[in-house]
Amino acid sequence: MTSKIKVDNINKVSDDSNIINKCGTTITLGASGDSIALASGASQSGFGRTGTVDWQTAIKTTGFTAVSGEGYFCNTSGGPFTVTLPASPSAGDIVSVSDYAQTFDTNNLTLGRNSSNIAGQALDAIISTEGIAVTLVYADATKGWIVTESGLQSETPGPTFITATGGTITTACTNFKVHTFTGPGTFTVCSVGNAAGSNSVSYVVLAGGGEGGSTAPSDGGGGGGAGGYRGGKSPQDSYTSSPIACTSGSNNGIPVTAQGYPIVVGAGGAVKSSFGSGNDGNNSSGFGLTSAAGGGGGAYSGGNGSPGGSGGGDGGVATTGGTGNTPPVSPPQGNNGASGSTSCGAGGGGGATQAGIKSPNSGGDGGAGATTSINGSATAFAGGGGGGGGPGSTGGAGGGGAGGCIPSPTGTAGTANTGGGGGGNGPAPGCGAAGGSGIVMIRYKFQ
Repeated sequence: MTSKIKVDNINKVSDDSNIINKCGTTITLGASGDSIALASGASQSGFGRTGTVDWQTAIKTTGFTAVSGEGYFCNTSGGPFTVTLPASPSAGDIVSVSDYAQTFDTNNLTLGRNSSNIAGQALDAIISTEGIAVTLVYADATKGWIVTESGLQSETPGPTFITATGGTITTACTNFKVHTFTGPGTFTVCSVGNAAGSNSVSYVVLAGGGEGGSTAPSDGGGGGGAGGYRGGKSPQDSYTSSPIACTSGSNNGIPVTAQGYPIVVGAGGAVKSSFGSGNDGNNSSGFGLTSAAGGGGGAYSGGNGSPGGSGGGDGGVATTGGTGNTPPVSPPQGNNGASGSTSCGAGGGGGATQAGIKSPNSGGDGGAGATTSINGSATAFAGGGGGGGGPGSTGGAGGGGAGGCIPSPTGTAGTANTGGGGGGNGPAPGCGAAGGSGIVMIRYKFQ
């Protein structure tokens, strides 16, 4: 004998909210805001499907037979295989597959029809589109399994990256490419990524340093000014930039397009064949930016240092060092050269982050350059050349050459591809040392 409970409504005791309600031919389970859940292990029937599948988290790498209501991530990177569709399907049965490794184009996935038609054909289906996901629903014996949905991974926005050629290419910090130019060339952007990957570049554009000043017969020649230093760090980049790098505004990295960008790398100021103030270096340029050449150091007996990216030091008497950051840009590309002393010392050339130094009894040291890790390691550039005279001087950190002194009057050249200023000649007849050549470095995220 069976028992019956005859009610139209079942309500919750605490607040009288609905649990089961029957009104006419409509039965309502739960109240607004409730969730209806089946117990673990229970199953339902009669409600139909919503046209979706339950995706299985175990990645499939070999052939198997699908179950209606399930979706499968299929990895064919190890070779093609077959997914066999359910046998004796019923109308509304549903199966989905997705290209897990995006290799369906090279290693196809086959859908085995298992005696049912696929799209009205008694043929297995071969899926050969990279990155595709496909949902099939069984309609009837005539058409069999029909594709109701498909989509590509490429339709979902993801990170894409710059690809480019030109210069000497190295990898830094695992995910970044650095293109280094020590001479003229072209940075060619082959394709542009997006903001989630990379669509702008970090850069250093460094001009050639100035030659140191000469002496005849006494006093010291001024140190050459460093080449102008201009840099910017892309917001998609992660290295430690120079303290004078642009990190905001229009030069916060350079947005690029698919085209060629001419690169010019300036030579250092060459040694003169006659006495006088040192030769200026040469400009460098790229992306529409120009870094100004370092100013030459002043000649003996009061020759002023020349203006430039950083100014050259004064030659041997208390006059004027060359003006840095000429022409002016923001952030400043360099600093002033120092004036000479009243005895026998010339002023040091300006550096990227420090003005040239004046010493009362000897040549003044060159101003310090700027340190950046754009190439993957902390490296200093654009140091000013030391002034000649007395016991001599040191060049600024970043390739600046040392000034000549009483026992060794010949100054030291600025280091190549640092934009360092050349050292001034010491208190004996002779010409100043050459400035160091410039460099252009470009960095971007490639993966």
